[in-house]
Parts: sequence; C-alpha cells; structure tokens
Amino acid sequence: MPQSETTQPQSILLAGASGGVGGALCRELAARFPEAILLTISRGDIAPISASHQHLISTLSDPESVPAITEWLRGQPLPNWIIDCCGSLHWAGHSPEKNLLQCTDEALQQSLTCNVLTHLHLAQAVAPLLQRRSPLTWASLSAKVGSIEDNQLGGWYSYRMSKAALNMLVRNLSIEWGRKVEDCRVVAVHPGTTDTPLSQPFQDNIPTDKLYTPEQSARRIVSVLEALPQSDSGKLLFWDGTTIPW
Repeated sequence: MPQSETTQPQSILLAGASGGVGGALCRELAARFPEAILLTISRGDIAPISASHQHLISTLSDPESVPAITEWLRGQPLPNWIIDCCGSLHWAGHSPEKNLLQCTDEALQQSLTCNVLTHLHLAQAVAPLLQRRSPLTWASLSAKVGSIEDNQLGGWYSYRMSKAALNMLVRNLSIEWGRKVEDCRVVAVHPGTTDTPLSQPFQDNIPTDKLYTPEQSARRIVSVLEALPQSDSGKLLFWDGTTIPW
C-alpha cells in the first residue's frame, strides 16, 4: 500500500451508518480517531457512539434531503472525510437478474435510486460547503461487479449497471472537486464480500476466507483511506488499496 499522504481527519461524515458495513465503520472510525467529530446519517436513529457523535435522520434517496443536510452541516465542523455506504443489491420481490428477460424498468430504477442517487444527493449537499484549503477525502462504497472490464460472468444487470453509474459519478466528482479543493481525494472502494444482509442470500459458493466480517471490511476501508495518495483520486480501489479497472 502506498505511503500515506493524508492527515488524520478532524471531522468525519458517514452516510448509511445503520447498515452492516456502515455500523462497523462507525465503530472503527470512533476507535481509530477518538479526537475527531463523527457525523452520521441514516434513515433511522442509531445509538451515540461517542461524546462528539452527531446523528441526522435523513433519506438520501429523496432529493428533498439535500438542502436539509446542507443546513445541518453548516452547524458542524467541515468534514475532512466523507464515506457513503448507501446501497442495495436485493429487496422484497427482487433478486439480481440471471438473464436479460428478467430485467424490469422498476428494478433498474430502484437500483439506481439506492446505489447512485444516495451518493449524488450527499455530494450535492456537501458541494456548497467545500473550501479550497480544507483537505477532503470522499469514498463511495462501490462494487467490483460494477467494473466493465472485469465483468466476465454477466448477469446481475441492474446492480452492475447502477454500480457502473456510481463509479462514473465518483470519477466526475474527482475531476470537478479536484479543481476546487487543493488537497482532494475522491475514490470508490470495493470492500469485498462482507457478511451482511446484502450478501447473505449469495454466500453459499463463497470460500470461507473470502467472506469478511463487517469489522474486517471496516478496518481495511479506513486503512485504505489513511494511506490514500492523491494520485489515486478518481479510481476504483479494492479493499487492499490496489486499483480495479473501470
């Protein structure tokens, strides 16, 4: 992993904090950066994890959440790190498609809402607050299956398409914000297959050593961000910091 060029965050914003990986990240961030202010967002309430922990209940898939989040953040120290864990692979009545004829407009629209708009809206909420001389690291939890070059199996149409769209959002953000913020890193991170409700229906063929606990994934993601060089901005990274092709 490259030598760290980042400084430790003084304020961290974590979205999707009530999920499996999000909850583990919340605990890991609080433990690793006990002096940092931890700001979290999720659709429901969560228990405070430290004295400086501030939580906002908000539905990031809703565009009306954008101005409310912006105003909430105006009353907080500007985050140095922003991690968005929002995403969904399956839901009631929908499993990943095995072939083209299983694709529906509704499933694709829902997948785009869960996996892309939740990140777009958070970025829109943060954008008015960016300061040129305030370091910024943004990480969107993405997926290796969103890589076009890596796709050798097919299937999972709506999920793959939505993650590919998220990866393009990250690439665009890295360019726009890289022009506005002097010390800026914007990446997508693939955490690997983690033992959460998102992956549970699909774990039967996963080798034991390739199925990671939420705590493992959280430690790895934070370590990647700690050691993130500016030259990696705009990339899709594996949990060990190596680059996955777009």
